[in-house]
Amino acid sequence: MLIISREYTTRVKKKGFIITTLVMPLFMVAMMVAPTLLMSLDDGRDTITIIDRTEQLLPSLLTDQVLAYTVTDEPVDSAIANPEYKRILVIGENAIDDPTDIVLYNRDAESLQTLTILSDNIQRAIEDIRLSRLGHDNLREILSSVEANVEIKSMSLTDSGETEDSNVFASFFIGIVMAFILYMFILIYGQMVMTSIIEEKNNRVLEIIVTSVNPTQLMLGKLIGIGAVAVTQVLIWVAIIVSVVAFVIPEIASPEMMTAMTALTNLSYVLSISGYLLLFLVGGFLLYASLYAAIGAAVDNVQDGSQLQSFALIPVIIGLIFSTAASENPNSVSALWLSIIPFTSPMVMMARIPAGVPTIEIVSSIVLLYATIFFCIWFAAKIYRVGIFMYGKKPTIKELIKWARYK
Repeated sequence: MLIISREYTTRVKKKGFIITTLVMPLFMVAMMVAPTLLMSLDDGRDTITIIDRTEQLLPSLLTDQVLAYTVTDEPVDSAIANPEYKRILVIGENAIDDPTDIVLYNRDAESLQTLTILSDNIQRAIEDIRLSRLGHDNLREILSSVEANVEIKSMSLTDSGETEDSNVFASFFIGIVMAFILYMFILIYGQMVMTSIIEEKNNRVLEIIVTSVNPTQLMLGKLIGIGAVAVTQVLIWVAIIVSVVAFVIPEIASPEMMTAMTALTNLSYVLSISGYLLLFLVGGFLLYASLYAAIGAAVDNVQDGSQLQSFALIPVIIGLIFSTAASENPNSVSALWLSIIPFTSPMVMMARIPAGVPTIEIVSSIVLLYATIFFCIWFAAKIYRVGIFMYGKKPTIKELIKWARYK
């Protein structure tokens, strides 16, 4: 308990931890809402000078309420040379039959939003003229009356047979965010364990500490203490993000984003997701931190540790990469197996859970993960108790296995 307390308190009192804990969730929320906020602040009115050689499309374009237009009869070369015209839309004589005969000249930076709006407006104007050529002025209304905008309402079936509202976009978004949080925390705090052990080993502090405490207890104290720091940070992040989402985002978010954010303001949903997140965070951390502890004890410097940590780094990266695919298709065979295999299950299973996963699969994943943790901690402790007294040579894999066999 003394080791746990020391590892925990020395880290949570650091200014870096406090600043990161408070600023990072706000930064994450800002990155999510910044595009929507910037678009809401922009009035979207971009003056465009039109040269319509068809003499038919102009009336329809001028009805647009988003973009601002001016009209000129000047020749194209003269209009392009006039610095007062920032954007010049030249509609060729054959544009109605050949829609590629349209050019937008930009004196300032090109705007994808402007180009998209223009393309939609011109397309509609050309279609109206083509329809009128067929001799039926109301064809547009006829076509509109037969259009079918299909919106499938997705419902989730629980294990008890009850139905719940679900949203594919929300599930995908939340799954990706949860997987990334796990990836980030496992790497950051796992490497923190390795770095801490290497520093204490170089300072010969461990040689003094082990006179009062068992090496295995020392390693476990470090793992639990640093793991508690990670859990504390995650809990604070969840509280801050949910608070910001509840009071800020509803004013500026798009309908799709608001659906996802509304889920985060549902208390039962937040508690459920947070519970699973903590279980997989603790499990994933203990699994990989034990490997990082063994690596830190086996080497004398961070450079050597960086070379060995690929054994712990590669599975985490694989888990993050496949978590995206698991969010898109949570029922695929690869998503199922990677969410069960302990070394990838924290990221992949958290990516699947928001979409609705059978409880038996979640329980199986958690049980197998924590069973593997006991083996990894046992293996790491074997290496740790020998490695902390070894200096001057980076051990080979064969030597590490030999250390693990020592009684």
